[in-house]
Amino acid sequence: MRTSFLLSLIVAGMLFVPSRIAAKAPEVPRDTSFTVWSTNKKVIKKHPEVTVMPPVLPEGVKVYENVVYTHFNKTPFGPRDLHVDIFRPDNDSIYPALLMIHGGGWNSGDRSLQVPMAQQIAKAGYVTIPVEYRLIPEALYPAGLHDIKTAVRWVRKNCKKYGIDPDRIAVSGCSAGAQLATLVGVTNGSARHEGKGQWGKVSSRVQAIVSMDGIATFVSPENIADSEDYFNKRGKLHVNATWLGGLYKDSPDNWNEASAVKWVTSESAPVCFINSGLPRYHDGRDELRALYDGYGIYSECNEIDVDVHPFWFFHPWVDETLGYTIKFLDKTLKEQ
Repeated sequence: MRTSFLLSLIVAGMLFVPSRIAAKAPEVPRDTSFTVWSTNKKVIKKHPEVTVMPPVLPEGVKVYENVVYTHFNKTPFGPRDLHVDIFRPDNDSIYPALLMIHGGGWNSGDRSLQVPMAQQIAKAGYVTIPVEYRLIPEALYPAGLHDIKTAVRWVRKNCKKYGIDPDRIAVSGCSAGAQLATLVGVTNGSARHEGKGQWGKVSSRVQAIVSMDGIATFVSPENIADSEDYFNKRGKLHVNATWLGGLYKDSPDNWNEASAVKWVTSESAPVCFINSGLPRYHDGRDELRALYDGYGIYSECNEIDVDVHPFWFFHPWVDETLGYTIKFLDKTLKEQ
């Protein structure tokens, strides 16, 4: 009797033991070195007068957080969602939208870096959308570009839900995010840059670009030479070459495809450059503006007289940055 009872318990227990235990997917690798506060430690050594602009939700602005805009069923890290946050005036009116792309050298940073500016721009009558995209080492070019194009399509598809005018969508970015923003807006209508993300039948066109200290070309002689020199001295690729899949001589198609100056057409969106006084972040800007002039497309350039690259994190420079941004968006999206 006792033996039969024990056997029955064992059998019953076996019924509840899964036949196969799924292996846990590895976590997405993340470089967390680039933050507002790591930058602040460096900046205040030379500019002790500056203060970080904190995230503060203004009165009359509401937020939708951690909204999924696309999903990947299979990645090396298991199923994967990408997210946006959405800030908008707390009323029923329809507004233009601004997708905001963070910087961090294509390998670090996250969308929270854009939140303080997003909150303030939303107060000025915009739906602002900091966006997540895939970074090194999870993915190389063109994954991040395709993610942003997908995000634009998602915004347009969901415009009624979030009170967005589908014909007035802009994109902005800082540093590496500015390079992506410029490429997204310059390549309106380019099938080569579109990717195969969700909602492929929805347009990814944008109507304006704001580029904050981001390059418009990778293929300048100086950029190519600097990357080769970096590799020769250190025995490893610079981050831009890593993102593009190798040195220019090994991956010329990616270097050219990711350079906005190579893709200007009559369909490219108007652009506002906001730059520091550091020339390395002006690469390709003047060439792109000359090409725009040839097509009669509006562009403008505003330089902030400072030797700090992430000037958009700090008062007083962020106040000037917001002023240029909102004035340009009003001109291109509200006054047409």
